[in-house]
Amino acid sequence: MKRVYNALHLKRALILKELGIEYIDPIEEFKEPEIDLPNSLNDLKDLVKKCYLCQLSKSRKNVVFGEGNSNAKILFVGEAPGVTEDNTGKPFTGRSGELLTKMIENVLQIKRDKVYISNIVKCRPPNNRTPTAQEALSCKPYLQKEIDTIKPKLIVALGETAYSYLTNDTTPIGKVRGHIFNLGNYKIIPTYHPSYLLRNPSAKKEAYIDMLKIKEFIN
Repeated sequence: MKRVYNALHLKRALILKELGIEYIDPIEEFKEPEIDLPNSLNDLKDLVKKCYLCQLSKSRKNVVFGEGNSNAKILFVGEAPGVTEDNTGKPFTGRSGELLTKMIENVLQIKRDKVYISNIVKCRPPNNRTPTAQEALSCKPYLQKEIDTIKPKLIVALGETAYSYLTNDTTPIGKVRGHIFNLGNYKIIPTYHPSYLLRNPSAKKEAYIDMLKIKEFIN
């Protein structure tokens, strides 16, 4: 029970911090310092599987944690799991996942299991809607811990939602895609989400150019 309360306290602190509030009145019931998330990805995954910090936990079938090489040079971040991912518990396993795999293996010429793939939120939003700010904020510490544990050379934001939640920049994806930006201690490059490419095949040429830039940067 104490871990649940600590997690809720952490969530409250993060929300207030995002709103620009630096000082938080102490909660008398719990005077312990904020708990640190585990440094092991496996331990973090076990913790996230038991997460109930937002409404998505009520409708999910499976928590979809990140997957791939824990020492990856490239970390891909999508928006949220879809129905296939919710059923399998693995990221990017549907048609979007098939296309992402082709982009990685055919253009970057590396195996998919050599990169790391995650999402802004770990549970599927109902009807595949866009995650809310509250849902993204609840999952943000988990994703940040994945990033800090892996220490990638480059983060690839797949789609406008992923880019926006990672950077707090609301510039349309069409204006920022293919550009490399600083993100704290990391570099980030946004490109189109594979699901967008499936709906808009004409954008595949631009995504291909972005992937070539990723390949050049990594090499």
